[in-house]
Amino acid sequence: MSDATPLQYYRHRLTDDPRRLIVWFKDNWATNRKLRVVSYAAGVAVVLLVLAWATLARNLPDAESLLDYETPLPTVVRGVDGEIVHSYARERRVQLQYGDFPDQMIEAYLSAEDKTFFSHGGVDLTGTLNAVVDYATKFGSDERAVGGSTITQQVAKNLLLGDEYSITRKLKEMILATRIESVLTKQEILELYLNEIPLGRRSFGVQAAARAYFDKDVGDLDLHETAFLAILPKAPERYGRERYRELALVRRDFVLDQMQANGFVTSAEASRAKAQPLGLVQQRSERSADAGYFLEEVRRQLIDRFGETAEDGGNSVYAGGLWVRTSLDTELQDAARDALRAQLISYHGNRGFTGPVATLNPENGDLHSQLASSNLSINYEDWRIGVITATGSSPTIGFTDGEDYPLIGAPSSLKLGDVVAAVQSGDGYRLRGVPEISGGFLAQAPQTGRVLAMQGGFDSRLGAFNRATQAERQPGSTIKPFVYASALDHGMTPATEVPDQTFCVWQGANLGEKCFRNFGGGGGGVHTMRWGLEQSRNLMTIHIADTTGMDNVVKTIKRVGIGDYEPYYSFALGAGDTTVARMVNGYAALANWGRQTEGSVIDYVQDRRGKVIFRSDNRECTGCNMDQWDGQPMPRFEPQGKQVLDPRTAFQVVHMLQGVVTRGTAVRLRSLELPLFGKTGTTNGPTNAWFVGGTPDIVAGMYVGFDQPRNLGGWVQGGNTAAPIMKRFVEATRERWNAEDFVAPPGVRMVKVDRRTGKRVFDGTPSDDPKAAIIWEAFKPDTEPPRSTRSDVIAAKRNEILELIRRARQGPTQRAAAREVERPDDFVEEQGGIY
Repeated sequence: MSDATPLQYYRHRLTDDPRRLIVWFKDNWATNRKLRVVSYAAGVAVVLLVLAWATLARNLPDAESLLDYETPLPTVVRGVDGEIVHSYARERRVQLQYGDFPDQMIEAYLSAEDKTFFSHGGVDLTGTLNAVVDYATKFGSDERAVGGSTITQQVAKNLLLGDEYSITRKLKEMILATRIESVLTKQEILELYLNEIPLGRRSFGVQAAARAYFDKDVGDLDLHETAFLAILPKAPERYGRERYRELALVRRDFVLDQMQANGFVTSAEASRAKAQPLGLVQQRSERSADAGYFLEEVRRQLIDRFGETAEDGGNSVYAGGLWVRTSLDTELQDAARDALRAQLISYHGNRGFTGPVATLNPENGDLHSQLASSNLSINYEDWRIGVITATGSSPTIGFTDGEDYPLIGAPSSLKLGDVVAAVQSGDGYRLRGVPEISGGFLAQAPQTGRVLAMQGGFDSRLGAFNRATQAERQPGSTIKPFVYASALDHGMTPATEVPDQTFCVWQGANLGEKCFRNFGGGGGGVHTMRWGLEQSRNLMTIHIADTTGMDNVVKTIKRVGIGDYEPYYSFALGAGDTTVARMVNGYAALANWGRQTEGSVIDYVQDRRGKVIFRSDNRECTGCNMDQWDGQPMPRFEPQGKQVLDPRTAFQVVHMLQGVVTRGTAVRLRSLELPLFGKTGTTNGPTNAWFVGGTPDIVAGMYVGFDQPRNLGGWVQGGNTAAPIMKRFVEATRERWNAEDFVAPPGVRMVKVDRRTGKRVFDGTPSDDPKAAIIWEAFKPDTEPPRSTRSDVIAAKRNEILELIRRARQGPTQRAAAREVERPDDFVEEQGGIY
């Protein structure tokens, strides 16, 4: 064979040696019993191995699915200014590209988990044999054997198999690891691993863990911190706890030794890192604006549109990695929260503790743990939410950290498991009364419909019920502007004179006659529509509704989206249920020349790659994306929303509602010196106190009332209970409010009139005096009133004399009510309500 080429030599061996082996088997098969036994055993072993392999590999997940795998990512929410305000996450996850991981991070994990990663084909035989030996020595004990898994095997386990502890799972893991290595590059496998590995504190992946344990990004970690993260895959829920600090230090130092042995760090660098403490930060809540009601409304809408979990689709809220731009204005939101809370606290006054905010059942286990899992908390001054853990002569209050403290001055009515608010006092705590009364607040931009702020109660941490969007309440007199709008559409004007007199209607044999009256009683005479709206006269409103026709009134109310009511007179006084959100949207139409845009909290939604998949404003703009100007007029968007009111009618109502602030039931807002329009409202009882109004740029609405409606007290009215919320809101954000007045739409004529009579005047000039005799009034063409005549003056004097005679015949109470009517310039508190 010395003259043969290497190719000839190997060809000879491949063909000749097997023949010799076959001949040897034939010669020894019949006579060598040992050979037969070994051969049969080997054959059975091969068959069993093939069957086992086929059984394990048959139903394994497809490794190629990892090519399209997308990390489940939380949804990130931004405010109106683009800043992150919240994230919807049940786990901490942040996805990085391979190039984003620092070399030191990769080296630490290779040293801790798989130093031969770049040389093996998915399975490290040496590590596997060590794991087999360890498993055999621990068989039958409760100890868990070392895994011996490579990084590729861990990817197979975490993403495709699950964490079942068994031999079959380990074999499947090995099979999948070899398949993964044939599908993905080493860099792609490492990227998956470093993004997906569970590392404790609800964090998955090294970036999320870096934030959870050190409040840093991976690129900012020091060597000892990087080494700590590399120890976590072994026991993610152990090493991050204070009681296992020494174990964590030992394991961290081992990783540093391995990094030194592998040449990744020098001896000096490793020594300096070992000298460092762990330096773990306390677990902290995710960054979030204090806008729980707003953010919950966003979450609800996102779930309705995209689903909640990965099973619902690729763009789900808790896995899709959405980026959501909202209309939340954090400055306005904070002001809305504080303004509503201040009024609720003011109403609560000195009532003190009025009962627990919730009650836990002591039979369900440890009260501290129950409190922690309930997610009840509060963000108000230095108040804390705790649970009563002992009653009797020495009551105690416990908190989510497991600590108990003495409760000072506790009432005997407290029961074990009551959840209460308290504030620290010396070595113990004192109770604080969370207001039993509640309310809702919402602010909106009228031109776009964007909701800027939303507060649905005292604190969303005490309950998710959103009184700004979910509470159905009677709006009282805040409905009246739409009664007046309907009247203006059917021939009446702000100067039309309307009787402020008793109005009765026959309701049938069973119900008899129903008579309406004003909120404070009294009445009489004939006054302009403007005065009736400014002073919120119920009787005038009913006369206007009767003249206009209740069918027309309820159609107007329905058209602006407030409610769909039957044509009963009580609905003209606000008897129909609605929400703050719908009322604000209706007033926004008034401020926007009758054009209404649906209220929205979401501007647009992007998927994880930045593609816009939802937009609240879907208007077309033909030509906006032209490469070059075509010489034609600039392309513009079509108007947003739909026209629900005549623009002239809307302006006339707004112009009258400015008088409500100037000299009517919302006069306390006049000191803000803004072109505010608005209306107060108070419902029967009274049970609800309202204010809705604003400027051309911001419209806000709010109410105060008990969740289970009951009497608020006879002194409560919209002017003294709801309007102060608006005042606080504006004062806290004064620089955000434009002093530009409302602009009249085409077709409106501003005419000088006598404010008392509504008659047109030609002498004199309107002034800024709230009680000026001459004012500008808004009219549609050909509806302006005629000039005052001598006969008008004589008739007015005659009516005055007759009224004096009538008053002389009345008692003191009736005279007081009459004086209230005769002095329209004086502030008359809220006249809304349903009677």
